[in-house]
Amino acid sequence: MTPVRIVHHLALTVTDVDRSVPWYVRVLELEEFTRREDEETGIRKVFLRAPGGFTLVLVQHPDTERPGFDERHTGLDHVAFKVESPAELRQWEQRLADYGVTFTPAKPSRSMPGSKVVVFRDPDGIQLEVWADAAS
Repeated sequence: MTPVRIVHHLALTVTDVDRSVPWYVRVLELEEFTRREDEETGIRKVFLRAPGGFTLVLVQHPDTERPGFDERHTGLDHVAFKVESPAELRQWEQRLADYGVTFTPAKPSRSMPGSKVVVFRDPDGIQLEVWADAAS
C-alpha cells in the first residue's frame, strides 16, 4: 500500500456559504466549480478549486447559530497554504491589504526555524496562513 501523500480536498464548515464563497474567490483566487444542497439534511456545499488542482469545500449546516471559530476547541487549528519564497509572502501581504483583510505581517515561524508566515482569518474567524519554507 502506498502511504498518503497529497490532500485531495479540505472541507471547512462556515456559517454562510453565500458570504464566504465570494471572500475565498476574491482573496485566495479560488474558482467555484459546483454547488450541492442536500434537500433532506439542508446541508449546502460549495466546491472551490485552486489553480494547482487543490479543492476547498465550504460547508454550511442548517444550524448556523454557532459560536465563531475557536482553534482551542478540538478539530481544525488552522490551514496553511505554501508559497515558494519570502518575496511571494510580500505579494500576499499587499494582496491582503488591498482587500482590507487584517493580517499579521510575515514573521519567522517559531515552530519551523527559517520559515516565514503571514497569518489572517476568513469571515468566520478560521485562521489561514500563507507559508514560505526555509531555503533548502
